[in-house]
Amino acid sequence: MFSLLGLVVGATVAVLQAIGLPGLFAVMAVESFGIPPIPSEVVLPFAGYLVAEGVFPLYGAFAVAVLGGLVGAFAAYAVGRWWRHRLVDLGVGPLRLRPSHLAAMDAFFARRGETTVALARLMPVVRSYVSYPAGTARMSPWRFGAFTTLGLAPFALAFLYAGILLRSRWDEVEALFGWFNYVALAAVVALGIYLYLLLTDRITPGWPPRRSSPRADP
Repeated sequence: MFSLLGLVVGATVAVLQAIGLPGLFAVMAVESFGIPPIPSEVVLPFAGYLVAEGVFPLYGAFAVAVLGGLVGAFAAYAVGRWWRHRLVDLGVGPLRLRPSHLAAMDAFFARRGETTVALARLMPVVRSYVSYPAGTARMSPWRFGAFTTLGLAPFALAFLYAGILLRSRWDEVEALFGWFNYVALAAVVALGIYLYLLLTDRITPGWPPRRSSPRADP
């Protein structure tokens, strides 16, 4: 059976084994930039497994993981900041970005930007994409870097340590990749259905989705 995550994880593991810590840096930078599907929740435990096997030093793996994540986050931040004005009127139908949306984003990050960036780094999927709105909202790069590191550091350390603890049971962890594959495919299908309903004006933007009001004939 074809496994989407199994294919990605296999390629990532091969990079880590062949290149070592520079490979870990590259994988974390790409994941933090938001190029799917490279889940750091799988990459970091395997790096921890290599720490337990004596291939990587713990502090070196931790520093490289955080630095790679920080570099990728700043790359995404730069894209959001430099493309701010090009984003206006970008999109289709209800997904079109308006100047009022940018103003609301600016106000939100001015009030809760630090907390949002730090907490988002602890959340799957969201952690890879919070840098774009932070850059678009022109959050201070110093504050962005500080709170990104604040969220990245415990996340990386926790998953590296999990890999160390699972050293003797890595075969059992690999068996779970099949379940992750089902979750990933279900998420893709759900997102496709949501976008279809949104673009056909059957539901309104936001969460939870609501049925659109019928339009009056002109």
